[in-house]
Amino acid sequence: MLLEGKNVVLGVTGGIAAYKACELTSRLRKAGADVYVILTKNACQFVSPLTFETLSNHPAVTDTFARPDTWEVEHIALAKRADVFVIAPATANILAKMAHGIADDMLSTTVLATRAPILAAPAMNTGMWENIATQENVETLKRRGVHFIGPEGGFLACGDEGAGRMSEPKDIFDAVQTLLTVSRDMENLRVLVTAGPTQEKIDPVRFISNRSSGKMGYAIAEAAAKRGARVTLVSGPTSLPAPKNVARESILSTQDLYDAMTRLCPDADIVIQAAAPADFTPQTVAGQKIKKQGGETLTLTFKQTQDVAFQVGWLKRPGQTLVGFAAETQDVLDNAEKKLKKKNLDMIVANDVTAPGAGFDVDTNIVTFVTERGSETLPCLPKAEVAQELLNRVMRLREAAE
Repeated sequence: MLLEGKNVVLGVTGGIAAYKACELTSRLRKAGADVYVILTKNACQFVSPLTFETLSNHPAVTDTFARPDTWEVEHIALAKRADVFVIAPATANILAKMAHGIADDMLSTTVLATRAPILAAPAMNTGMWENIATQENVETLKRRGVHFIGPEGGFLACGDEGAGRMSEPKDIFDAVQTLLTVSRDMENLRVLVTAGPTQEKIDPVRFISNRSSGKMGYAIAEAAAKRGARVTLVSGPTSLPAPKNVARESILSTQDLYDAMTRLCPDADIVIQAAAPADFTPQTVAGQKIKKQGGETLTLTFKQTQDVAFQVGWLKRPGQTLVGFAAETQDVLDNAEKKLKKKNLDMIVANDVTAPGAGFDVDTNIVTFVTERGSETLPCLPKAEVAQELLNRVMRLREAAE
């Protein structure tokens, strides 16, 4: 019951995707939320108010001037009751009304009166979505703090294919949960995160790398974005999709990472280095594929790579918070403390990659947060939870430094 005690006002407008709002209502109720549904006149042509009344266990509101069971100005009462206000589907019409302050029905009147966070899930024909009027309305609403999810691309009910399909109820539910349960304490902070391995070329078809999956760094980037940060993710080669609302910059080698970080670091408020760059790279790269030579052994000579974390520490500016990672196999705490000082970090996240549940390419981690004031070890947790715990400590470090 993650949303126990939370009130969600759900606005449903006139589009074929209105049927998906039924599943969204059900998901919210199962999570413990109280759901109050407002339908526009056109929405009632697609889904009956009775359906939402049955799913929400509350009367569905359709008429601004209907007499309520208890005396209250209903659109104001709902606006005040909402912990979050969701509009799904959000047609071009309701987005235009919201952008221009038009209040001519129950939904537009209530959303204009609310002070709750607003989440809109657009759904419309591709041409309508891409029309400059709609795009300008969306940008206006975003500047005012309205949150958006979607629309997605795909086959639309009108027969067109393109952007305009409403996001799935599960994704909208996740966005609602984030708005209700995750602090927006990183609003407007610029966060730079690194993730994944690097690849060091041996010849045109071979390289050396490591087992980093990038999952920890991606979890941190996603968590920071949910907390309102403007996130850039510098990622080595992984199979992971970029988190929503995160700008990803792809790199291959440690030199690529070095170049990206020296360029991007000066503008970041928080830098979290969860990538696993190589410590060594081949001295020379063969121009052609290296062939077997009658059973002879192959000797490769390596040189040290650029120390990215050291350079980032050297570039550190006042007000900037630097976090590093130490993936170790022995003397974990001792090695982490040495790195903390040598690389001018505010915090280092250390883990023993040989420990069950803390190695590469798993969804959990066991970490120790190390600062100049001491260390704290967490139990085995999902990486998404580790990410939130890390960001909590980063924000406390920043508060202490003010």
